[in-house]
Amino acid sequence: MISLAARRGGMVLFSGPEDHYSHRVRIVLEEKSVKYALEPLPRGEISEELLEINPYGTVPTFCDRELALYESGVIMEYLDERFPHPPLMPALPVERGHIRLYVYRIGKDCCQSIDRILAPDVTEEEQERLRKDLLERLLGIAPTFAEKKFFLSDEFTLADCCMAPILLRLPRLGLDLGKSAQTRPLLNYRDRLFARESFGRSLSEDEKDMWEELDSV
Repeated sequence: MISLAARRGGMVLFSGPEDHYSHRVRIVLEEKSVKYALEPLPRGEISEELLEINPYGTVPTFCDRELALYESGVIMEYLDERFPHPPLMPALPVERGHIRLYVYRIGKDCCQSIDRILAPDVTEEEQERLRKDLLERLLGIAPTFAEKKFFLSDEFTLADCCMAPILLRLPRLGLDLGKSAQTRPLLNYRDRLFARESFGRSLSEDEKDMWEELDSV
């Protein structure tokens, strides 16, 4: 069977225009300046072409020749190894371990709450509880950004690729960081992430609308 990437003439990313897991992968691809074909799939849609390479039919799914990957963390680490410049993981194993742990904790502490807030069966009471919990978690780490330029690091890493989509989506989630001494380090960190050229290039049309909404808050 001829691979999807071969038929398309290069690498292919199946991506959700509003999906924060897809967005983190797009940021990595843009950081690496990788040329790829983008196949956008709105929420809930599954294509036969996607099912051909991913039995779960989930996004993001990345195809590189005969290889198909379909979990955002796996895709990001693969891209960092496949395209080593600029590196998004530290050189030392211990420091790489820290970044992997940060990515895991972002997933557990933030992404799971976001997924549940957006779930169709969530109640208003649960949504409010999840919003409060997510805001508390973000405020809890805010002071660290006064000490480090990026997520517990002076270098831009995969952890930052995971945080940027979350911070972009806060207004859509009904969350407002406000502007105070407590949130200032986090807002400055957000601005540093959003100022990167890779971030601007990574945005879908839906995410550009989110950015405009954020500016209007």
